[in-house]
Amino acid sequence: MDIQQIRSQIHDIRGYKVMLDFDLASLYDVETRVLNQSVKRNTDNFPPDFMFQLAVKEWEQILSEITLTVLEPNPNSSQFVMSSKKHRGKAYTP
Repeated sequence: MDIQQIRSQIHDIRGYKVMLDFDLASLYDVETRVLNQSVKRNTDNFPPDFMFQLAVKEWEQILSEITLTVLEPNPNSSQFVMSSKKHRGKAYTP
């Protein structure tokens, strides 16, 4: 995967530069569920705001911005995004 492909997978959500869990899993060549399990099992190794769940409207916005040929949105699925303080924009305040 080249740098342009990776850059195209970085989105600005809630003022954070983030990657969707399935894009990050693809980058590391692991299944999405394995990535999410690993993060959840090792929460002490990540800042509290490293991962958050998208709201339905946020997910719909992402879908409108990217072209997905294989993925069909499932209304019962949850999408997580990963962020890093090193690459973050302004802080999100709920």
